[in-house]
Amino acid sequence: MTSIQRKIWTLAAIVLFIMVAIWMTLTYYNQKTQEQYNDILQRYLRMNEVTTASQQTITALNNYRLNPTTANLGLLDRSKEELRRARLGVINLRNADNDFAITNYMNLIDSLLETMDRSLLFQSEKESEDSANAFLEATRISKYISEMTLTLIDTELKTYDQFYRGIIEQSAELKKLGVWLLLTITLLMLLFTYGFSLSITRPIQKLTQAAKELSRGRFDLKVEVKSNDEISFLAKMFERMRININNLISEIQQKAQLEHELQQNKLLLQESQLRSLQSQINPHFLFNTLDTLSKKAYLEGSEETSDLLASVAGLLRYNLKRLDRSVTLYEEVKVLRQYMEIQKARFTDRLRFEADIDESCLHVQIPGLTLQPIVENAVIHAVEPSEEGGTIRFRVADGDERVSIEIADDGSGMPEDKVRQILEERPVETEGHSTGIGFSNVVRRLRLFYGIEDVIDIRSSPAGTTVVLQIPKTRRFDSDD
Repeated sequence: MTSIQRKIWTLAAIVLFIMVAIWMTLTYYNQKTQEQYNDILQRYLRMNEVTTASQQTITALNNYRLNPTTANLGLLDRSKEELRRARLGVINLRNADNDFAITNYMNLIDSLLETMDRSLLFQSEKESEDSANAFLEATRISKYISEMTLTLIDTELKTYDQFYRGIIEQSAELKKLGVWLLLTITLLMLLFTYGFSLSITRPIQKLTQAAKELSRGRFDLKVEVKSNDEISFLAKMFERMRININNLISEIQQKAQLEHELQQNKLLLQESQLRSLQSQINPHFLFNTLDTLSKKAYLEGSEETSDLLASVAGLLRYNLKRLDRSVTLYEEVKVLRQYMEIQKARFTDRLRFEADIDESCLHVQIPGLTLQPIVENAVIHAVEPSEEGGTIRFRVADGDERVSIEIADDGSGMPEDKVRQILEERPVETEGHSTGIGFSNVVRRLRLFYGIEDVIDIRSSPAGTTVVLQIPKTRRFDSDD
């Protein structure tokens, strides 16, 4: 199996190889052309060095004749040595076309050196006239050398004129070749990259399409992806998952069918015993039955019914267990949400619930079944009597030493005498309450639980009622009240 990483590295290696090959080729031809230019330029420079060295030597000889000092003699010797090195450089310029001219050129240099030596010899023997004649002859030879240098350079220009033109034409052709080569390689790389990208994206697209079909519930379509990399392995695992899910769904449907048949068979027996069971039913048996019905509704596809039954069962279980001990605010909020789900199923769009909860406060201890009776009171007296329904707002906010809990409705308000009756913990009629726990009972339990009186406040007006609980973060007692 070829991995996607290996494919990417292969593509990068191919691109790098092509770029290096192009760079090396262009560098090679450029270096070759540059060497040819340098070789021709060196021929001209070496010939020009001979002319310059001969003229410097004549000047040094003239200075020595006029002022025969040791310094001038040293300068003359250095000039002659420079002329000899220039002569050695001219030897390398010999070829079949200029062999005769180079030979004469070197003979002139030798004659110049010999003539200068004679002039020095006559100068040392005090023969001034002979020394002057030798100097004049050396000067003429130096002029011949300069003229012959120009002749040789002109000959070289004529000889290498075609070579120059060839180099220029070769450079132009090389530029054209480079452009066409670049365009060709670019086109090939685009085609190769397109094919390479298709080898990666096409299997992913097929896998994506298969995932969409599975999300639509079509578990009967086989997942087929032709690839030889990790995507192929992923597709195989995806296909195995599809088969397992399909088998699981089949098993659930079969079990649901069996349970349905069993329920139908027991229906007549349960119907005959229904009235006696209603008078003897156990609450624990009731919420266990609700849990069973919730799971059955879920298996049959009635998810909303399942959620509603689960909320009723959870609410019943909470009511049975939590009344005699403290709970966290998190648990109270959770059961409040379950209660509101049940009421929303009852009132539909007539009931609107808005919550703003600071989750950092949910660890605070609170008596069980505190929030639900308050909210239920708002549902019964503010939402239910109105044809348009109403809105209940629930807010939990963090304070310095207390947690503030506000429960507000937009009903017609609560009479002042009823507000006093609740705050004074006098019994209030609790018609319609699911728990049988009245508002006054909640106030009494809160004050006993925290050991303070200002734990609750009720503000009512024709625009609605707001109940505010100021819950201490720490209790005065460790045990439950």
